[in-house]
Amino acid sequence: MENGQTIQDRPLIIQSDRTLLLDVHSPSANDCRNQIVAFSELVKAPEHIHTYYISAISLWNATSAGLETSEILKRLERWSKFDVPQNVTGYISDISTRFGKLEIVPYSDKSYRLKVHDSFIAKALEANTKLHGLLHKTANANEFEIMKFDRGSAKLALIKLGYPVDDKIPLVKADHVPMKLRVELRDYQSMARQSLLGDMGPGTGFGTIVMPCGSGKTVVGLSIMEKLQTRTLILCPNVVAVHQWINEIVAKTDIPRDQIGEYSGEKKEIKPITVCTYQVLTYRNTKDDDYPHMKVIQESNWGLVIYDEVHMLPAPVFKITAELQSVYRAGLTATLIREDGKEDDVFSLVGPKRYDVPWTDLSQKGWIASAYCVEVRVPLVDDLALPYAIATRRDKYKIASTNAAKDRVIEALLQKHHGESILIIGQYLDQLKQVQKTFGFPMITGSTSNSKRDELYARFKEGLDKVIIVSKVANFAIDLPDASVAIQISGTFGSRQEEAQRLGRILRPKKNSCYFYSVVSKFTVEEEFSANRQKFLVEQGYKYIVEEL
Repeated sequence: MENGQTIQDRPLIIQSDRTLLLDVHSPSANDCRNQIVAFSELVKAPEHIHTYYISAISLWNATSAGLETSEILKRLERWSKFDVPQNVTGYISDISTRFGKLEIVPYSDKSYRLKVHDSFIAKALEANTKLHGLLHKTANANEFEIMKFDRGSAKLALIKLGYPVDDKIPLVKADHVPMKLRVELRDYQSMARQSLLGDMGPGTGFGTIVMPCGSGKTVVGLSIMEKLQTRTLILCPNVVAVHQWINEIVAKTDIPRDQIGEYSGEKKEIKPITVCTYQVLTYRNTKDDDYPHMKVIQESNWGLVIYDEVHMLPAPVFKITAELQSVYRAGLTATLIREDGKEDDVFSLVGPKRYDVPWTDLSQKGWIASAYCVEVRVPLVDDLALPYAIATRRDKYKIASTNAAKDRVIEALLQKHHGESILIIGQYLDQLKQVQKTFGFPMITGSTSNSKRDELYARFKEGLDKVIIVSKVANFAIDLPDASVAIQISGTFGSRQEEAQRLGRILRPKKNSCYFYSVVSKFTVEEEFSANRQKFLVEQGYKYIVEEL
């Protein structure tokens, strides 16, 4: 015992590979979880033991937010059932304290200084050939010169070597763009803005905000715009999202419509507030050509860049992001999970995670809807047994995902939720077309024109259509506030990112609870991938019920 604490009050087992095993049945499990999520990442969450992992990025996110190394170690010692392994404390002490040892500070009109507060690291950087051309020696052995145009590239190269940079260069406001927000911020939205902008001094004004779908990330973005009053570029995953941002700006601010530009495949407008798609930035005629639209964007004098759904940021856009280091930057997302593992790119170029709020916290306060997550398992139809048995692993997944037996579940759920607003979401177009043929509902896919999409979304919002079928185009940035039921009949393998976004389609605040169904073929690889997809939902505190048909 220590200060009245018993071994039962310590629900954490810390392993030498930096995994943290949390006994969810312990009375102290929630208190422990709330303390360790600040510096660790959830790996898996089955019924009894949840596994977290301490990574370099999770530690740097924590230390950049002001959580000191000593406090991280103190929390582990507080909750660990056994002694914390020495190699784990050593790793945390080494890695977490690296943040702050490299600082970029102002120097001249053409260059910055990289100050290294550790002579051993300075010598290692000088000897590393990958940094030649980015870091230039100075008379001070612990300082390097970085040319202004290499600022982002140097930060990215350094983090790849395990050395995050604390960027202390004051950001520059561009042309003044007056605006006023017409809505009042909720408390957590104000906290999100404050966490990013801070005192507006060096080291503030850039980073990533993680908030649930339906909790008002767009409003947070608008509030940052109101605070900065500057030329703003908003980058979005698709044209529908562009239109929604423009509609929100018009409805919730006093910015005149003629001051808001759309830069997409349909229009090419550069205005004081410009909303652009990632796709148009990454367009080029051939793989050897330059990206023509990136040049247009780079040449404009932006004071703020907002990256909507920052976890989707395409690799080529990192190039422009690396060069836009002198402007305020805000990444918005419901999950920082990137399936390509480029979280460190987001950390170094957009900025570290500045704010994160648990989904269930907002659900309990009524800011987002309560959700019931149910996995319904169905057997393969008989005539698929042989094709499934001899198929490749990828084809097995498609066969299981498009199992015709799922139609029975769809029919049963439509009857159960008759009169409610329902989304049927899937990955495979042939499957969705067959569902449309069977049930007759309107459908939105990648080939649906933007005008037709807007029309169908409007009909759904107005209640004229109670059910619509949507492909993966509806995964991101689609505002369907009246949807209360989602029936997922297929998905992108084990993507936790997609699972989070699809649940988010039904989380807008409403009087009653919402339901998220995932229909899975049992005894197939789809079950395995589904287990991975569940991780994010369980991490956020949702109970995941499994039923069999």
